[in-house]
Amino acid sequence: MSPSREPWDIFFRDAVTDALVPGTRVLDVGAGLRIDRSKGNVEDPSRAWIKPLVAKVTYQVMDPVDTYHPDIVGDVMAMPQIPDGSYDAVFCLAVLEHVPRPWDAMAEMLRVLKPGGVLVGYVPFLSPYHGMPGYYGDFFRYTAEGIRALCGGFEDVKVQAVRGPIETIAHLLPGILGGRIMSSLARRIDGVRHASGMQVSGHHFIAKKPVVS
Repeated sequence: MSPSREPWDIFFRDAVTDALVPGTRVLDVGAGLRIDRSKGNVEDPSRAWIKPLVAKVTYQVMDPVDTYHPDIVGDVMAMPQIPDGSYDAVFCLAVLEHVPRPWDAMAEMLRVLKPGGVLVGYVPFLSPYHGMPGYYGDFFRYTAEGIRALCGGFEDVKVQAVRGPIETIAHLLPGILGGRIMSSLARRIDGVRHASGMQVSGHHFIAKKPVVS
């Protein structure tokens, strides 16, 4: 299967590829890359292209519980077990909506990044509730402005909307009503309408820790 050419998929692929530099240290908060079922609760076959890149870095998964065998059991809002400047890249994909104090989580991820290190994230905006009882709740949704506000300590922040408004509506529909056929049709309508990127399903983003001279 050829890779998707949608702008959000291209943005994500480029962000992941640029972050996974051979020989670097990488932290995946919540196993959001979804590439290793032995370290997380989900593995996504469409992410198989990431595995050869991860094989060339020191890759660690952090989760708040040991249920899914992460490398580090810890809370992203407070990571005292991780020294300052430990990682070249941090991934935080579909996690911040489940965090009661996302501003604390952002401050901690900034702290554990090396100067010049990169944070690669994803957060939902118009998206169904998806808490997991006994594991995590579902607290927040984020606009592009909200992401930039959270990234106040970072620089070079880039945000990419995911899905257009019509496809987002289809994505919110239950069961088969929100299936692939409906989503494909909705995506075509979004393409014809050239709709704005404000009413969207979510946002990918990247942000860099400043280099202090």
